[in-house]
Amino acid sequence: MSPIYKILITVFCLIFASIVVIGRDVAQQKDLKGEESMTKQSNPIDRLDFLIGTWHMEYKSHQGSGTGIFKRAFDDKYVFFDYSVSSPAGETGAAHGIFAWDTKDNIYRDWWFENSGNFTQAACNFINEETLLMYWQDTLLIQTFQKIGSDKVELKMKQSNARGEYEVILEVEFTKQK
Repeated sequence: MSPIYKILITVFCLIFASIVVIGRDVAQQKDLKGEESMTKQSNPIDRLDFLIGTWHMEYKSHQGSGTGIFKRAFDDKYVFFDYSVSSPAGETGAAHGIFAWDTKDNIYRDWWFENSGNFTQAACNFINEETLLMYWQDTLLIQTFQKIGSDKVELKMKQSNARGEYEVILEVEFTKQK
């Protein structure tokens, strides 16, 4: 083998080895950046933070008031909502809701359980930064939680009428307790 040929093979091997090492280093850097972005990626449940806390609930659509508590649960994978209400006539009610992020369908879900024995579920998503829209399954009901201010949230439940329009059937003002 000629000396020039040996030099060319050596140079080719050095270049090839350099390309492999550089490519591996670039790939590792990309992996590290990917890991960083994954750890910095926010938990979808964070979007429900505007609800977290203890609230005084005042019914605007009919008489009644109560207390509601939204809190994170199970390693911040869920938000629980517990409330109790009473009317001037002495009627009482209580319920438990569980909000979660559905990673398969990329939407929020809510499961709702009342002390009356009724239960249902909703598919939910944000229609803007301050409004969570909920579609109650097997019903013609939709509901919103809308942030009105740092200490105010408005709940509206609407039902479809015969004309296909939605009419408000429940309106509740939430005021955050200090």
